[in-house]
Amino acid sequence: EKNMGTQLSGGQQQMLAIGRALMTNPQFLLMDEPSEGLAPIIIEQVGDIVRKLKDIGLSILMVEQNISLACDAADEILIMNKGKIVWNGTPQELQDNEEIQHKYLGV
Repeated sequence: EKNMGTQLSGGQQQMLAIGRALMTNPQFLLMDEPSEGLAPIIIEQVGDIVRKLKDIGLSILMVEQNISLACDAADEILIMNKGKIVWNGTPQELQDNEEIQHKYLGV
């Protein structure tokens, strides 16, 4: 018998993973690159879900390379380079800091 989870698209698998995690009624959610391999429209849906979870008071730590998703969903951004935090601030501070974007994010 096939596992139904393996027949889902990447976006559906990501939504299923989020749903499974929420079934335990957590106070904290760790998300490791939730947008990886997803179509832009699905990334937007993941962002909507993250914002809704944040709005209801769930604490979320998200590791994410998609800068727009991270800035859109986060209260605070930390940039790591070679295992060390090299910058932290608000999403607006990151968007206003072209030097940091260029140096660490290749923007």
